[in-house]
Amino acid sequence: MRLCIAFVLGWAAVAFCGNLAAQAGMPQASSSSPQASSSAVAAPAPPGVADPLLEQRLMKIADLLRCLVCQNQTVADSHAELAVDLKNQIREQLAQGRTDEQIMQFMVDRYGDFVLYKPPLKLATAALWFGPLLLVLGAAATVVVLVRRRRAGEQEMTPDDRRTADAMLGKPADPIPQPERMQT
Repeated sequence: MRLCIAFVLGWAAVAFCGNLAAQAGMPQASSSSPQASSSAVAAPAPPGVADPLLEQRLMKIADLLRCLVCQNQTVADSHAELAVDLKNQIREQLAQGRTDEQIMQFMVDRYGDFVLYKPPLKLATAALWFGPLLLVLGAAATVVVLVRRRRAGEQEMTPDDRRTADAMLGKPADPIPQPERMQT
């Protein structure tokens, strides 16, 4: 029972955080788009720079960015079409002589803080940082409330209930104590 509650709360948290991200204008993957459904078969970005130092910088920057399709991988690790496009954009900007900071700022300006694999702590990203902790605390509080309600609902058997249960089980009935009468 507890596992089921935790599972349902976990899925509700995922849906809630996805809705928060959509309301904040953060890009979301859409499973109904043809690009998202074919993203698993996209080819990795071929090394387009003959200079290994630029390619190393590209991978360093791509390792700091979140794949907007996969959302749990960095751009460097992902083979989704969008990740390949982002790597190509980074490669082009490196070839133009931009600094790592300029490229990162370009990506944040274009896609928002969500593109950063480790987004900064601010009001718009508070759900990303504190959402999981709040959901775990909420789930724990729910379990505590449910257990307390269940325990509060348990009552001692009245003497009539005990006699009925004994009769059903075939046990001999305890004598019914008679109230003492006051003699005056």
